[in-house]
Amino acid sequence: PNGRGRTGVITTPHGEIATPAFIAVGTKATVKAVTPEAVAGLGAQAVLANAYHLYLQPGSDLIDAAGGLGRFMNWPGPTFTDSGGFQVMSLGVGFRKVLAMDAAGVADDDVIAEGKERLAHVDEDGVTFKSHLNGDLHRFTPEVSMRVQHEIGADIMFAFDELTTLKNTRGYQEESVERTHRWAARCLAAHRALTDERVGKPYQALFGVVQGAQYEDLRRKAASGLAALEVDGQRFDGFGIGGALEKENLGTIVGWVADELPFDKPRHLLGISEPDDLFAAIENGADTFDCVNPSRVARNSAVYTADGRYNLLTAANRRHLGPIEDDCDCYTCAHYSRAYLHHLFKAKEMLSATLATIHNERFTVRLVDHIRASIEQGRFDAFRAAFLGRFYARR
Repeated sequence: PNGRGRTGVITTPHGEIATPAFIAVGTKATVKAVTPEAVAGLGAQAVLANAYHLYLQPGSDLIDAAGGLGRFMNWPGPTFTDSGGFQVMSLGVGFRKVLAMDAAGVADDDVIAEGKERLAHVDEDGVTFKSHLNGDLHRFTPEVSMRVQHEIGADIMFAFDELTTLKNTRGYQEESVERTHRWAARCLAAHRALTDERVGKPYQALFGVVQGAQYEDLRRKAASGLAALEVDGQRFDGFGIGGALEKENLGTIVGWVADELPFDKPRHLLGISEPDDLFAAIENGADTFDCVNPSRVARNSAVYTADGRYNLLTAANRRHLGPIEDDCDCYTCAHYSRAYLHHLFKAKEMLSATLATIHNERFTVRLVDHIRASIEQGRFDAFRAAFLGRFYARR
C-alpha cells in the first residue's frame, strides 16, 4: 500500500518475527497480569522490556547472571529493550507519551506537566535521573545504556536518544536531533566494543532512533544521518521512529522517515497500538510496533472489539452471559462471559486484569496479523476501509 507498506521477516537468535507485527510490552520483564505462556498463546511473536526500569530493579547484572531477559522471564521468543530514552521526557517533564499531544499554543523548553517534579536533566554527555522508586540519583549515558542493554541481553536494542515533547521550541528540537545523532555514534562505538568483549553471547541487533518531532526537515535529516552513520565498522541493524507525534500527522511523519531509511532494514514505531494508527503506520512503511495501551486499559476494564472499545463495568454487561466478542478466538472469550468479567472488576479481583489483558493483547496482535495477510493478498485498502468503518462507526 502507498508504495511503502510491506511484509517481511526479522531474524533473531531466538526466532523469526513475521512483519508487520505488534510487539507486546513487558516493561519490567512481564506483560502485566499475564504469564509468558499466555502471551505466547495469544500469538505475540516478541516482547519488549524497558532498560531503565530493569536497571533500577532488579538490576541488569542480575538478569545477565540469569542468562538474559528471555531466560529470566521464561520467554523463549525474540525480545526487545527500549533504551530508557523515553524517561527523558516522561520523568523530565511529567508527560505521558501521548500521540495526540497538541503542538499548538505554548512553546517552552522548560515546560513541565502541572503538579509534576522534574526528575531528569539532560546535558551533552547524558541524563541525570532521580529514581521514581526511592529518589536516588542515577546517571544514564549512551555508554551506560549500551552496557545495561547488553547485560539484559535482548535480541534487539535501541540507541539512547533524547525524546522531546511537541511543546519544545524549534531551536531546541534542532539541538536535540544533533545531540541524539552524537549519542547514536557513541552507542555504535560502545555496542561494537561490548559485542567484542562478550564473547560467546548471541549477537544483539542495535536500532538507531529517529527524532525530529513534527518537522519534516528534521525527521528526514535525522533518518538519513543515522542511515549513513558507521563507527568502527558498525552500522545500525534497524531503526526506531520515536518521539511524541501529532496523531493526525502520524502516517505522514512515518512516511518521511521511511523514505530516508534503507529498504532492507526494519523500522520500529515506538508507542502506538490504536487501530487507525496501526493502519496509518503500516501503510507508510513501519514494520513493528509496541505500546502499553492494550494492557493498561484492560486493567481499567476497557476492552476492544471489532465494533469499538467499551467498558465492562457498565450496567449493560452485568447480566450479559456472552463473551466480550462473539467471534473472538482468545482464551478469555472461549471460557468467560461479560457478566463474569463485570463481577470480577466490581469485586476488584486480580483475575479481572488477567482476562481482560489476554483479550486486548490478542485483539491487537490479531489485527496486525490480519493487516499483514491483507498486504500479501493485495486487499489492504479494502480491509482498512471495512475494519475502521466498523470500529469507529459509533463515533
